[in-house]
Amino acid sequence: MARYLTTTLPYVNADPHIGHALELIQADVLARAWRLQGEEVFFSTGTDEHGQKIFQAAEKAGQDVQAYVDHFAAEFGKLKDALALTNDGFIRTTEPRHIEAAQEMWRRCLASGDIYKKSYTGFYCVGCEAYKTEKDLTEDGHCLVHPHLTLEEIAEENYFFRFSKHADQLLTILHKEGAVLPTWRRDEAINFVKAGLEDFSISREKARLSWGIPVPDDEDQVMYVWFDALTDYISTLGWPKDSEGRFKAFWEEGHTIQLAGKDQVRFQSLMWQAMLLSAQIKNTDQIFYHGFINSGGQKMSKSLGNVINPYELVEKYGTEATRYLLVRHVHPAEDSDVTWERLDEWYLANLVNGLGNLVARVMKLAEDNLTGPVQLQKGDMDIDAAFTSALDEFRFNDAVEYVFAIIGECDAYMTAKEPYKKVKSPDDGIANEGREDISFLVRKLAIIATHLAPVMPATSETILNAVQSNLKPENLFPRLN
Repeated sequence: MARYLTTTLPYVNADPHIGHALELIQADVLARAWRLQGEEVFFSTGTDEHGQKIFQAAEKAGQDVQAYVDHFAAEFGKLKDALALTNDGFIRTTEPRHIEAAQEMWRRCLASGDIYKKSYTGFYCVGCEAYKTEKDLTEDGHCLVHPHLTLEEIAEENYFFRFSKHADQLLTILHKEGAVLPTWRRDEAINFVKAGLEDFSISREKARLSWGIPVPDDEDQVMYVWFDALTDYISTLGWPKDSEGRFKAFWEEGHTIQLAGKDQVRFQSLMWQAMLLSAQIKNTDQIFYHGFINSGGQKMSKSLGNVINPYELVEKYGTEATRYLLVRHVHPAEDSDVTWERLDEWYLANLVNGLGNLVARVMKLAEDNLTGPVQLQKGDMDIDAAFTSALDEFRFNDAVEYVFAIIGECDAYMTAKEPYKKVKSPDDGIANEGREDISFLVRKLAIIATHLAPVMPATSETILNAVQSNLKPENLFPRLN
């Protein structure tokens, strides 16, 4: 089965942070796992580059806005190598192919009777790039998401999307088993619909905001950034022309999966799905929402100085360890608290003293006491169904726990059997028993490496090479300075 997998597109008004790395690595683990199972996968990511926040940030920096987004798009693009990502597509919303797709989406929704124009006065949050109703505000009249920002009262003529028209169809989609995970995010989306959907503005006056995709046949309006950006999920596949057939193969006939942060429920599971309904395009099959990463009990922010940059993680721990730390020690769906001190502890205990130490001990014993590489048996390179199920259900940490349970079993086996003592025995029977114990442990390393492949691909390859050559590898994880 063809699988289409996409992350959300990071908004390029700042450098990448650990939350971006989390979502990208989660997606990459899935893509690698499915490819190893023989499935055809298209994994996409990219950058969201329009809107008022970006325009104002570029102005504040004294830069041309296109040069500004080019810089940050490059910073996000470098994550592919830094995090060992295998994404097939990287879409920028300033690319001509995306602009063409966004305008076609507009035309289709207009043809369905779902776009109309009206004058509007309301309070606008620059942080959300959206108008706010009374239910979206705190008691003192601030945005719930960005309470530190002052809302702007704006009166203008915009185009609106008939969101309310699609309420019943959205509820049908949301009630499909597995359509939104975790289930409490699905409940959140359902509650949004049941509370009453209000038509939302999908354009801005060009005189007030010029940085956006032009509305077809109206030179005075540009598209609202969300209406523009959401279309990236299909523009990356070549829609609407689909000259290479990717949209047909991966979206129309494949299984489509989106990963997003928990603050995206309204946009991904409601607004985007309503747009697809209006344009008569198949809806997303599955959306998974991850939690946020906090630090020291507080939300990460530049002012607090607790923001963790993914490039800093890679510089300190390396790519493989960074992938491990985020996949195992950040909860897939709940908020997690991460500090440099905890990262150090996890790295030292589980990688340096755990996996790294086990591989070094076993392969040193094998190199010194076996006459050649251990012959792996049927099943040693098979992936267990429990591991596969954990990933298919987005339980990334449980998948890694499965592997580390095997590592724990190997440590216990080493302690109980003491093969390092047996092989020194003058009794040939006992010495042979020791060599059999070592062979058993080497086979276990092959099993560990096979299951680590989606999460720590280079580490997996190093361990398998060591098994196949019967040589102890260089230390997998150096101690921290």
